[in-house]
Amino acid sequence: MEFSRIFMSSCFALLLCSSLAYGQAKSPPAPVAMSPTPTPAPAPAPAYVNLTYLLSVAGPFSTFLNYLESTKLIDTFQNQANNTDQGITIFVPKDSAFKGLKKPSLSNLTNDQLKSLILFHALPKYYALADFNDLSAKGPVSTLAGGQYTLNFTDSSGTVHLDSGWSKTKVTSAVHSTDPVAIYQVDKVLLPEAIFGTDIPPTAAPAPAPDISPAADAPSADSKESGSSPKSSPSKSSSYRIMNLSMWSQLVLAVVAGMALFF
Repeated sequence: MEFSRIFMSSCFALLLCSSLAYGQAKSPPAPVAMSPTPTPAPAPAPAYVNLTYLLSVAGPFSTFLNYLESTKLIDTFQNQANNTDQGITIFVPKDSAFKGLKKPSLSNLTNDQLKSLILFHALPKYYALADFNDLSAKGPVSTLAGGQYTLNFTDSSGTVHLDSGWSKTKVTSAVHSTDPVAIYQVDKVLLPEAIFGTDIPPTAAPAPAPDISPAADAPSADSKESGSSPKSSPSKSSSYRIMNLSMWSQLVLAVVAGMALFF
């Protein structure tokens, strides 16, 4: 009796364990919690670069800035600096460089030529100083003036030299060099060969005052009178001779008549 009770308890325990094991095998795995992927933050917009402010406070560049504003090209430069992916590189001559221009004079340029000259001082891309070493091997580089307005660069021991085909200059200092705007000071005004390689019509000189002095060949009134006096002298001498002859004839007749009265 005791044996059967133990046997029944064992069977019941075995059946219970089998049921539990079967239930665990059939139950689905618990879901794994997924952490949400963070959305990357948008890149901050680059700060607006005010070229007028930079050129006003960075150095003696008032002449170049005045040309930018008078030709309304400051808007073109600002747009290239702030609204394009390429940025801008500007070569700015000091005021003394413009004062040193004796010949040729910028006052003889037309409005379109002056605009091309100012655009000639900028490249339509941002270049750090280290980039000019590669530019020296690429040949002529296009400027904002486009077309035949190109510059050649050479890097000599870290000094950047520029050749316009008509004038040569070099970078003397970096005024501002943060992408997307680079401003470099140069010691001379860049004169494009496309303009100064041809004859520029000079400014018209004022007309001289008319010369009202008498012509050298035109005789004066006195010379006419003096010229005619020698011609009139023979007639006067002839009349004198006739008068003297008549006086002598009358005298001879009077003497003859007196002698006849006495005889």
